[in-house]
Amino acid sequence: MKTSVLTTHWQKLPEKVVRRLQAEKLRHYLRTTVLPFSVHYRELFRENNLTAESFRTLEDLQRLPFTSKADLLNTPENPRKIREFILVPNQGELARRPSTILQALLHGRASVTRHFEYEFRPVFMTCTTGRSSESIAFTYSNYDLANLASAGKRIFEICEAEPDFRLLNTFPYAPHLAFWLAHYGGMQFTNFVLSSGGGKVLGTEGQLRFIRQLQPHVLIGMPTFLYHVLQQAVDEGIKCPNLCRIVLGGEKVAPGTRRKLARLAGKLGAGSINIVATYGFTEAKMAWTECPCPRGEEAGYHLYPDLGIVEVVDPDTGATMPQGEPGEIVFTPLDSRGSVVLRYRTGDLIEGGLVHEACPHCGRVVPRLVGNISRVSEIKTMRFDKIKGTLVDFNILEHVLDDVQYLASWQLELRKRNDDPHDLDELILHVHKSNSLDDAKCARELRRCFTDKTEIQPNRIVFHDGEEMSQLLGVGAKLKEEKIVDHRPSERDRLPVNGYSKNITALPDAVEVNE
Repeated sequence: MKTSVLTTHWQKLPEKVVRRLQAEKLRHYLRTTVLPFSVHYRELFRENNLTAESFRTLEDLQRLPFTSKADLLNTPENPRKIREFILVPNQGELARRPSTILQALLHGRASVTRHFEYEFRPVFMTCTTGRSSESIAFTYSNYDLANLASAGKRIFEICEAEPDFRLLNTFPYAPHLAFWLAHYGGMQFTNFVLSSGGGKVLGTEGQLRFIRQLQPHVLIGMPTFLYHVLQQAVDEGIKCPNLCRIVLGGEKVAPGTRRKLARLAGKLGAGSINIVATYGFTEAKMAWTECPCPRGEEAGYHLYPDLGIVEVVDPDTGATMPQGEPGEIVFTPLDSRGSVVLRYRTGDLIEGGLVHEACPHCGRVVPRLVGNISRVSEIKTMRFDKIKGTLVDFNILEHVLDDVQYLASWQLELRKRNDDPHDLDELILHVHKSNSLDDAKCARELRRCFTDKTEIQPNRIVFHDGEEMSQLLGVGAKLKEEKIVDHRPSERDRLPVNGYSKNITALPDAVEVNE
């Protein structure tokens, strides 16, 4: 098993020792970096009578109020609020650091200045996607970029990549975490990485051309887009026998999606293929990955305890959940510069909670997040939505539809009958089949799936070809494909609803089945 220098000892330590070391590192980080230089947290700690020394154990973190996305949003009263979360050092505080005094004595003042610039000056930025609120920018110093590369390298290591692997990074070229993590991580791991920029930059044909020319060992990208690319590659008779890893990010990955991708990879001539999912978010400035597992099993996301603390809390009370219990993911960095948030509520609910025992597949003893991840905000609002007077869990429907083997892709569309905001809700299921199953039979099977899991049925099932479905989903045109859209008009013209945007593009001609 390959390990990096930074994480070797952390991967071998028992949980009790790891938690003690994390608490020590947190105190040092707060004392020397966050509290002296963060406007927001300096004031928050003062209001709550806290200091760095208040955190003797990880249990003491519960004394610190949460930070949420709402805290980061600019307001009319404070239009530059996000800047309060950027670490801005002052010369007086920096000069009192023991490390600063030692460096000045050994290397001179010019060296100290260069080091401060490296550690704190913002030189880079990524942004949230802005699907549920306005986009929020997070800044990085060169120090952060080194951590980004290290975190990316760890993904490569846990995925059991080899230095001679060739990688095709199909994440969209944009100021978003996924693209740059793959880019910097690949360089740190010394792989050959070709970043195509996704569909917006070169389109599907550009991805196919690179697959032909590069013959990659690893494909990296979003599940929906990679499925589209691989299906096109199969249709055109392209072969890619080197392919042995598909690394997914940016969307949830259902077991059915893994099976479909593995089947397509087999048609390209790939032998043993591992499909692994990653989980990350802009505010963490890193992502975590599963290790390769046999027979499509899932080992959970392997965390980096030296770079951050992950908690799982009750989404209603905020209380810390026991190991293995579901709850909301909360993140605190231990070595970040630039934009910094502490005890950040991600809005993500982890089904199997946080566990600390050794991974049954790779043997690492780092903490892991286990099970399906869904949005807490979606579960409370959009995800449990009143459709035709019935409460519907769209999380369940997503997994049901992803697991249907004869569906290549799908989209759920919410409408009002006759586009009248006061009329009844309508649910329209748009699908593209992956085989020659008769439309009527396919529709009956899909309705049966709905009946088994929900109390509703789609008003219509609309069948599309691959090109039409790609247009509906926004494959290659949008940063994230839209699998659930809400077209219901309202007095506010249906502004983006809880993470799903209003898509006003006219529907292409298609075959409808009404039963």
